[in-house]
Amino acid sequence: MTVGREALTSEDLELADALARELAMLIRLVKRSARYPGAAGMDRAGFQVLVRLATEGPQRVVDVAEAVCADPSTVSRRVAALVKEGLIERQADPQDGRASLLAVTEQGLETLEHSRRYRAEVIAATIADWPREQRRQLVELLGRFTADFQRHDVPAAIAGRPGGGI
Repeated sequence: MTVGREALTSEDLELADALARELAMLIRLVKRSARYPGAAGMDRAGFQVLVRLATEGPQRVVDVAEAVCADPSTVSRRVAALVKEGLIERQADPQDGRASLLAVTEQGLETLEHSRRYRAEVIAATIADWPREQRRQLVELLGRFTADFQRHDVPAAIAGRPGGGI
């Protein structure tokens, strides 16, 4: 995909700007909701690490970092806190004795389930009065947007242009 200024109309840019504002507000609201007691003290980064390990099994820090689109040093700091909290543990890597794998603990699975339930309840309550079809469309469109954003690597495509970047 080529992202060029000549290919985008002013309406395209206005819609994209409006979407960016809405996404920024949504991110702030999600971060704020994660601070409530029902979130089991789980921040977004910790939640992502636990989800990855629970669904994909034991992994190295670098693999988790790549999967959650974060810097390995950032993930390493979060991992240290999760280990201290007893939510994940380090295991010897059977393929490489010098390396270790991260694995979710039973307590981590319980915390993850509690956090998932809390987040689902918040979202379900937020859109409870929407028609079911609109709820399905929201899921479908957000999934498509996320997949397209990842596939097209849009930030890299526009970062090299004057005034580029997100």
